[in-house]
Amino acid sequence: MTTDMNHFGLLFAQDGAGGAEPGSFTAGTSADGGAGAGATGGGRPPGGGSSVFVMIFAFVVMLLIFSMFGQRREKKRREAMLSSIRKHDEVQTLGGVIGSVVEVKPDRIVLKVDESSNTRITFSRTSVQHVLNSRDKKSESETSNKN
Repeated sequence: MTTDMNHFGLLFAQDGAGGAEPGSFTAGTSADGGAGAGATGGGRPPGGGSSVFVMIFAFVVMLLIFSMFGQRREKKRREAMLSSIRKHDEVQTLGGVIGSVVEVKPDRIVLKVDESSNTRITFSRTSVQHVLNSRDKKSESETSNKN
């Protein structure tokens, strides 16, 4: 407990209170008993002043820049994925429906979701969350298995 008070007193003593001994609790009063320069720091702002604000501002700017680049990269990746959808690819929609692509139109795709009843559902192309099995991946794996 006393070591905590000593550290606390040292912090106040370093702010410029005159006549304060290390370890004594001054709380911003000067040797003559009145309010001294310890409370205001002798004309300078406590805690380093504007350098803290500059660092916070720089951090916020960097955060915004990195988030914009990340969003751009993600948008390009998604556009490439949507444009590469072909017939017989297995995809999952945002709603969780998994099916095989039967027909590809510029703004829509038709998925076959049930083989036994031949159920087909038309979705907006943008509703595709990701491609599970691509026709290109299947053909690559088949050729590697033959060798």
